[in-house]
Amino acid sequence: MTMSVPERKSGSEGKEEESEDESEILEESPCGRWQKRKEQVSQGNVPGVESASLAMDTEEGVEVVWNEVLFSDKKVFKAQEEKIKEMFENLMQVEHPNIVKFHKYWLDMKESQARVIFITEYMSSGSLKQFLKKTKKNHKTMNVKAWKRWCTQILSALSYLHSCDPPIIHGNLTCDTIFIQHNGLIKIGSVWHRLFVNVFPDASVHSKARQHRDEQRNLHFFAPEYGAGEDDYAIDIFSFGICALEMAVLEIQANGDTAVSKEAIVNAGQSLEDPLMREFTQSCLRHEAKLRPTAHDLLFHRVLFEVHSLKLLAAHCLINNQYLLPENCVEEKTKSFDPSAVMAEIKHEDRQGVQLKYSHVSPLELDKFLEDVKNGIYPLMNFASSRPHPVPRALSLSQEQVETVKTPTPEPQETETRKVIQMHCNLESNEEGTKTHLSLFLKMDDKLHRQLSCDILPTDTSKDLASELVHYAFITEEDSEKVAGFLEDAICRHRVRALASGSTQ
Repeated sequence: MTMSVPERKSGSEGKEEESEDESEILEESPCGRWQKRKEQVSQGNVPGVESASLAMDTEEGVEVVWNEVLFSDKKVFKAQEEKIKEMFENLMQVEHPNIVKFHKYWLDMKESQARVIFITEYMSSGSLKQFLKKTKKNHKTMNVKAWKRWCTQILSALSYLHSCDPPIIHGNLTCDTIFIQHNGLIKIGSVWHRLFVNVFPDASVHSKARQHRDEQRNLHFFAPEYGAGEDDYAIDIFSFGICALEMAVLEIQANGDTAVSKEAIVNAGQSLEDPLMREFTQSCLRHEAKLRPTAHDLLFHRVLFEVHSLKLLAAHCLINNQYLLPENCVEEKTKSFDPSAVMAEIKHEDRQGVQLKYSHVSPLELDKFLEDVKNGIYPLMNFASSRPHPVPRALSLSQEQVETVKTPTPEPQETETRKVIQMHCNLESNEEGTKTHLSLFLKMDDKLHRQLSCDILPTDTSKDLASELVHYAFITEEDSEKVAGFLEDAICRHRVRALASGSTQ
């Protein structure tokens, strides 16, 4: 999906106009969380999307994109409704740090027309194409380390999509649909392109579907076999190869033509000084689709593959288990260490050893590195299994009140299917013994865990407390009984111990 930052007027006049006009709220979602604004964003490459506007996520306080697909024929819409819902439910389950987030969707039926509204993440920093143009304009060359890091992030996302069950083919990967954040994080958008093409026939959409493939300037991103038969991962690999080549040379010259020629692509590839980079891009651009490598294989190519440092492995381990650690644990730990103390030493028989002290590590740099790892800038894909895996669930529904409906059709509700595989409960009484704080941690089978907490008064019954906590946990009925029994047991045991020690609680 192409999303560009709209031009804004300079000076106080521009600011006033933006605050009065562009920030005007035109519509709200049924739950009241998403507020559509007047300001438009470019959305020309997704078939069927009639309009895309900036919107505000009032819960998170960030800007998002409000997309609309219009149907003038309600009968056609009704015939496609189940297929549309299934497609959007699949999109809700796509969760990867290098893929533009799909937040929510709902259907809106009116007398004259029907529409599908869906909310996506807003990439305010612009597309990779815009970044490459700016870099070339400033007479700079592409840093090889940055090129490798970007390729790894894009391949990480493609490997995830292709290894889903069933596989998700992007089908619209260009430098316009890849976005770069200020911190170097790469995200690919328009993941729903192929799904839209398959689900929305031209006759069903209010305006004719405008397919990105028809734009001459991006024709060279599409594989020779594109649209000729059933698409597979090879069309994405070809598109990635063109993206990787453009990232390396900053721009593939069209020599005055509207479309980039095959000769221009060959010349750009030959201009690469690094033979490994040449081999890497050429393997993606092979004419025969079956000869192209997979995204997973490319992550092991010599130009990208490296043995991950212990620092990176430890950071991933820390991030993956952060729910077990207290907040600001890194900061607190570094404060308690003696800067002159030796944390590791490398000994050599024939020469003096090397000592690594705590003073050699900057806590600020460590915090930034952990944040980058958490955001997906340094994925651990080199050790990932190529075995297909089911599409993971999206995060559970937030506790939004449907009573604040502003448009006719309510948003669809999700059914919880995940299983609780482990439970932890912690109860701590205050010094006066007037109340107890309860923390419940539920470890789920998809690793998207849940933590709940509340204060308990002496008058609260263990059964009511357990029932209330389970109500907010969003778990299956089968797990509800199990968790409720576990909580009742824990609360009763705690109260027995408190009575035995002479506490009122």
